[in-house]
Amino acid sequence: MLDPQQLFARLETLGIAHRTVEHPAVFTVEQAKALRGDLPGHHIKNLFLRNKKEEMWLVVALEDRAIDLKRLGEVLGAGRLSFGSAERLKRHLGVEPGSVTPLALINDEARAVRLVLDRGLADSAQINAPINAHPLVNTMTTALAPADLMRFFEATGHAPRWLDFPL
Repeated sequence: MLDPQQLFARLETLGIAHRTVEHPAVFTVEQAKALRGDLPGHHIKNLFLRNKKEEMWLVVALEDRAIDLKRLGEVLGAGRLSFGSAERLKRHLGVEPGSVTPLALINDEARAVRLVLDRGLADSAQINAPINAHPLVNTMTTALAPADLMRFFEATGHAPRWLDFPL
């Protein structure tokens, strides 16, 4: 599993520009809002989910989106969804609870985690606004251009499924 410095090196190898700021650890959207100051761009929340068949999803949505897990499970054809355990999160994405991030897909070499993205992240009104995500730890936030984040997903072998939230 990679650490933030190794992630940054991989981003640079891919030619992906990024800007990172350090801050105290945040565990909730509310904490992030209080500490981030005037950090421009899209701010996200990330849910690591599983179903009874032990299939896994990483859902990345705009931070203020309501997500109905029952409805999401229906839309995905996944049945009942619940949050993945800390052990499962560490095993598949290499991060701790509170640090869930789309950048952790770099650690999912088996491609066991399916990626779901909020279509709001591709909103044409803010298409060039950076997307802010934790770089594998919740004491930093990294901003990337949306197109670069899509290239990152392609490089990791994770094709996103786009959904309109709220469902």
